[in-house]
Amino acid sequence: MSVDLGTDMEAVAEPTGPDFDLGEGHRLIREQARALAAAVESLATEADASSELHEPMRAALAASGLAGHVVPAAYGGRSETLDPLAITVIREALMYSSAHLDSLFGVQGIGSYTLTAGGSEELKRHWLPRVVTLEAIAAIALTEPGVGSDLRAVQTSIEPVEGGLRVRGRKSFITNGGAASFYCVLGREGDGYSMVLVPADAQGLTAHPGDDLIAPHILGELEFDDVVVPAGNRLGVPGKAFSLMLQALAVFRVSVAGSAVGLAQAALDEALAHARSREQFGAPLIELGSVAQSLALCWTEVETSRAMAYRAASLARTDPLGHLDFSSMAKVSATEAAGRVVDRAVQVMGRFGLVRGSKIERLYRNARPLRIYEGSTEVLLDSLARRLRKAAK
Repeated sequence: MSVDLGTDMEAVAEPTGPDFDLGEGHRLIREQARALAAAVESLATEADASSELHEPMRAALAASGLAGHVVPAAYGGRSETLDPLAITVIREALMYSSAHLDSLFGVQGIGSYTLTAGGSEELKRHWLPRVVTLEAIAAIALTEPGVGSDLRAVQTSIEPVEGGLRVRGRKSFITNGGAASFYCVLGREGDGYSMVLVPADAQGLTAHPGDDLIAPHILGELEFDDVVVPAGNRLGVPGKAFSLMLQALAVFRVSVAGSAVGLAQAALDEALAHARSREQFGAPLIELGSVAQSLALCWTEVETSRAMAYRAASLARTDPLGHLDFSSMAKVSATEAAGRVVDRAVQVMGRFGLVRGSKIERLYRNARPLRIYEGSTEVLLDSLARRLRKAAK
């Protein structure tokens, strides 16, 4: 499948206005992403049911060139530095059609960001151009069987040995686990935390299929049995890479809000089409006050979430870590709203909303994980609450 999506990158630099409308460059990027999403719409049901890499989706994303937005221009990407607003806009468009496509794009970014920010020049030149073309699939390995949100409790170890760096431990619930070409791994080193890039074919690394989720996902469990990689595979400063990992979350967390907006918009559109065409009591459902009001509330929440996501992404363009609070707010707001919107959409569609294999059923399942990954609602609200308490002192 060939999707021609050329971009005028001079226009991308245009800032958004004070009302957070998109500038010409970002509108062009959005149209390109929408074109890709529309081109693969017929593949979405199959791809979203797969827990393995869907090759036609990978080929379409590679042909689009959109993955260039998650890699700097020096290594084959689209702009000098990554633009969280562009990434957010793209994920909104892709998630409208397919969660598999959205995840594939998003994890190429977050999976390679610590390499971009902390890798050696040699390592970046080897891997990043292949991330752009999707010849290499990226992944970041943070969580473990006993460690989820509390990443400071990781038990995986990284230590210097003769010949390089040795990695020991297990990683769990890793997106692209088993499909990735390399993993950016967080582990303990002495009293601190370090990161290292481990190629998928490294001796001693074993990948197993992960759990079967309600929203199918490429998921794997990783075992590092005395894996030794060259010292040059280190990412960031020894013992001080926790901040590197936080930078990755700061850049990409707000893009999850974009995904949630795309899903919510798709659910609203499905429900609205049904309400216009379905007649009950002698009139289209849209003429029934309770149905129309429910859809109006969905519309309100979609637009509110979109405005917040764009604002937070705009702030993250200049200082991702400094504006992480806004990215967290956007993620909480958009993902929680998406859950409410898709639930109302199912209700509006009645029994037709319960049909297995329908788009609305797929959206209903895909909405649920959004409130958990890359910072659960509860963890993010707790962090925001601490910031409020600190500010009040």
